[in-house]
Amino acid sequence: MKEKFVNIKDCTLFIRNMGENNGNPTIILEAGYGDHSKAWDPVIEELSTLSRVFTYDRAGLGKSERSSSPRTSGEMVKELKQLLTAAGIAPPYLLVGHSFGGGNMRMYATEYPEEVCGLILIDSTPEEYRERFLPTMPEDFQEAYHKQFVREGNYDEFMESLQQLKDTRRRLDVPLIVLSAGKKAYYSAESQALWNDMQRELLEISSHGELVIAENSAHYIQRDEPEVIVDAVRKLIDLQGCG
Repeated sequence: MKEKFVNIKDCTLFIRNMGENNGNPTIILEAGYGDHSKAWDPVIEELSTLSRVFTYDRAGLGKSERSSSPRTSGEMVKELKQLLTAAGIAPPYLLVGHSFGGGNMRMYATEYPEEVCGLILIDSTPEEYRERFLPTMPEDFQEAYHKQFVREGNYDEFMESLQQLKDTRRRLDVPLIVLSAGKKAYYSAESQALWNDMQRELLEISSHGELVIAENSAHYIQRDEPEVIVDAVRKLIDLQGCG
């Protein structure tokens, strides 16, 4: 594992590299809201046997400095672009994003399609989460959801990120695998079915996508069923054009 600090426009970010660039695309791991690079510990070693793996702490999280920019997906994608350039991590990239990080990876693939050869969304936040999903949950869940936005940006910035996802949404010509957690904590059968449906709808952003439901996983599939993520990465690397 190689760890170091890299300067970008207005802050210094902490990065972790593992594995070798063996002709396969570099696997970029983007953590969920408030999480940092350690969130990938259950899978990073095995993924590094497939190709070089790059992950990092977003600004203000883990070992990285704060950024003066708003904590929205649009700004985070710009910072990641600067970081990859400054760190000398050249494309092509296989993007892997968990939860809120899935939205960031979607936006990166939209902004820089020529750099991306594959996309994996792990229980990714759908852009219509607030309108379609949140109202179906009990009030105590909704209250807890609102109160969580203290670690990385606030509630309004998070919702601005979802709006940015809507505004930039377009069809991508890259293979996509959507991994949906099939055993979400606190979800009723109806909520779980709606969640899986909304995950399935994410397939519409790609000309060739596949849904995999991780039946025994809560939100952190990388902890509950890490092999599901490794298998998805291996599948995209094996596809012609991403290997």
